[in-house]
Amino acid sequence: MADTFIDSHCHLDFPELAENIGQILANMTANGVTHALCVSVDLQRLPRLLQLVDDHPNLYASVGIHPDYELESEPDQVELIRLSQHPKVVAIGETGLDYYRLQGDLEWQRDRFRTHIRTARACGKPLIIHTRSAAQDTLDIMAEENAGEAGGVMHCFTENLQTAEAAIAQGFHISFSGILTFKNAHQIKEVAQHIPLEKILIETDSPYLAPTPYRGKTNQPAYVKHVAEEIARLRNISLAEVATATTHNFNRLFLGA
Repeated sequence: MADTFIDSHCHLDFPELAENIGQILANMTANGVTHALCVSVDLQRLPRLLQLVDDHPNLYASVGIHPDYELESEPDQVELIRLSQHPKVVAIGETGLDYYRLQGDLEWQRDRFRTHIRTARACGKPLIIHTRSAAQDTLDIMAEENAGEAGGVMHCFTENLQTAEAAIAQGFHISFSGILTFKNAHQIKEVAQHIPLEKILIETDSPYLAPTPYRGKTNQPAYVKHVAEEIARLRNISLAEVATATTHNFNRLFLGA
């Protein structure tokens, strides 16, 4: 039986992919990618995202507002809980902190993050966390808000091993994107080598961050296999082991299976 994979984080509702969704889904099938989680970044385009996952049984969705979306109206916890009740919504986010793209007083970003964590705890769904140049504040808020009660994933992980271990200690998974395949991604490769396999997920974050050998091109879920291959190489295990483990990890975290 051929190895199969799940893309734990993509944006199939973004124009680069949505305009060719039939081919994107066919490419997934051809490359053994059985399912994908389409992650919300704002509430304005959420209806289109939910329609997309409703139309395709192998797609799931999340509900949340990305920390980079400064001009969005702040989400209300009651509203997020209501939206999370959609049957194809399996997670809250993406949420978190990003001190790389935005400067100045970012207290609104921290408040938004807290709202998402409280929502996840209230509705019993895991968090999808984005952190960039903000690792310690991210971990501190996670601890203060008891994010481990909901659990979740540190998506597109780019921090060091110490940060990964601290997140795992709070009950979170670590997800690797195409960045892991980049030649100079030494820090992330170290993380992928040393953390427990049962805490690893794979993703594309498509349409961004296409892995080698597609670097610089539009990414898509079909390419997630290349991330799995790099994990297998780094850990000196078979691709089948990575495929089985990451699929099981996804199903356990997001579907309770």
